Amino acid sequence: MAKQHWKPGTMVYPIPAVMVSCGSKPEDYNIITIAWTGTICSDPAMCYISVRKNRHSYDIIKESGEFVINLTTKNLAYATDWCGVKSGKDFNKFEEMKLTPAPSKEISAPIIEESPLSIECKVKNIVELGSHDMFIAEVVNVQADERYINEKTGKFLLSKARPIAYSHGYYFELGKLIGQFGHSVMKKKTREMKGKKGKARKA
Repeated sequence: MAKQHWKPGTMVYPIPAVMVSCGSKPEDYNIITIAWTGTICSDPAMCYISVRKNRHSYDIIKESGEFVINLTTKNLAYATDWCGVKSGKDFNKFEEMKLTPAPSKEISAPIIEESPLSIECKVKNIVELGSHDMFIAEVVNVQADERYINEKTGKFLLSKARPIAYSHGYYFELGKLIGQFGHSVMKKKTREMKGKKGKARKA
């Protein structure tokens, strides 16, 4: 199998395409679309975003020490892209995209009401990397849209919100479920029981 060798590049795809809201007061509220984001610790819950210093949101986040990661969906795809190519210096992105800034519980930065899941974050450290600076933050609260919570189990069903991902310049809607964590080591009997139940439902 032939392989090509490329120069070093950011090729870890697909990745989230999130809208990060920031600003401690309404006149400073802004949204920046971020693809360089992810989880870095579970206890305490921590995540990061990487932002270029020349972005309008950079100074807002650095000065306030707060931001919200808002997950995106198929319905938010246009707004997600638009907020990534337009500057908050020139536009009020909430107004332009008809998005709703709603209160966070633990920080001053607003959540985006239309997002299915909003992650409130407090900056703990800023790491200068090169083209981007990494804002390492602790998650202080999460707001979940009740429309996607199973009333019987309490489980959050993000798939119903039709989340999107970003891959090398393109946005994609996520596909069908193909497994769950640990399914590769499930006991044979458990697998067989699930298989029988599936056949019974089809019958």
